Amino acid sequence: MSESSHTSTAAVQIGCDATPSFIDWLAQIGGSLMVSTYQAGKVAMIGWGGERVTLLMREFDKPLGMACQTEDSEDGRPQRVRRIVMATRHDVSSFTDAPPLAHQYIEDQPGRYDALYLPRVTYHTGDLQTHDVAIAGDDVYLVATRFSCLAKLSVDYGFQTVWKPPFVTDVVPEDRCHLNGLAVVDGQPKYVTALGTTDTPGGWRERKADGGVLLDVESGETLIDNLSMPHSPRWHRDRLWLLDSGRGRLLRMDPKDGQVETVAELPGYLRGLCLIGDWAVVGLCKIRERHVFGGLPIQERYDHLQCGVAIVDTRSGAMVGMFEFTHGCEELFDVKFLPNVFRPMIVNLDRPEAREAITNEESSFWIRPSAAITPTR
Repeated sequence: MSESSHTSTAAVQIGCDATPSFIDWLAQIGGSLMVSTYQAGKVAMIGWGGERVTLLMREFDKPLGMACQTEDSEDGRPQRVRRIVMATRHDVSSFTDAPPLAHQYIEDQPGRYDALYLPRVTYHTGDLQTHDVAIAGDDVYLVATRFSCLAKLSVDYGFQTVWKPPFVTDVVPEDRCHLNGLAVVDGQPKYVTALGTTDTPGGWRERKADGGVLLDVESGETLIDNLSMPHSPRWHRDRLWLLDSGRGRLLRMDPKDGQVETVAELPGYLRGLCLIGDWAVVGLCKIRERHVFGGLPIQERYDHLQCGVAIVDTRSGAMVGMFEFTHGCEELFDVKFLPNVFRPMIVNLDRPEAREAITNEESSFWIRPSAAITPTR
């Protein structure tokens, strides 16, 4: 029997359903999932409450790419995510976990959450159409899609240009190739995806069904071409993984010989990918409109597309579980795994809790009416 849930806001109600195999997988994987959906304007936290799957939705203005930074580990095993970086419509924001405050986030329900990601720094980039973001050392890299370039955050400017594809002649707000995805290898940007190799405003749209490419940042070389709206390149176990989104395919490339194989085919337009051991967690989208997404191969292969998160066994290519959004959400952008966190909470600046939570390097406090100290005479 599958498990279903609803969460609502004043604007939209989100319906979801999880297959029994997804529930089993989440109960055993040792963490939770974080999903961004710019179409619904929310970030979803999919957790495990000990007996059932939990879903928490928090509103953000067009959330897109996300990146996670874990705590230092001496034994090499996955540690808790200490920091989350998220791109929204006009900003890129950093959130830091405050575990001591998570326990008392809801005063009459202590222990409901085991992680609390609080907003700490916001960069006002302007509307760069930022897609993927990545943390590399002390730097945060972002794909400035509107400007067809790879960039870094800057305290002086909206962004600092780092690299542009060799076929793009100028860094201007014209979305010339729809650069969108970024993979970091050994602390440096290494691979990017783009929907075309064009150098005119919106020129990629003409061959959106088969004009996509994977590029090597260092050399500028095209490593894979004829992709259908590719997204989400990720480095895992010495292989490059990416989504051939318009065909619904999860691909894997061996950088030693450039060989590419299809690992799985899924019933959705794919966007958002993370890898955990032998598992790939893949975001699936429906296609809401035809101006950008019409005429893609995935529409010919399946009569019905799904929106949700699929769990793929990368050894066999089988989809072993699915968390599906049944209504209120039709497009996802990114998905991340939060190891050793089971019931996460993330807070945006619009919520009072963001200002009531005070932390320093040695202690944490709630500054709210119930915590006030009444002076004695």
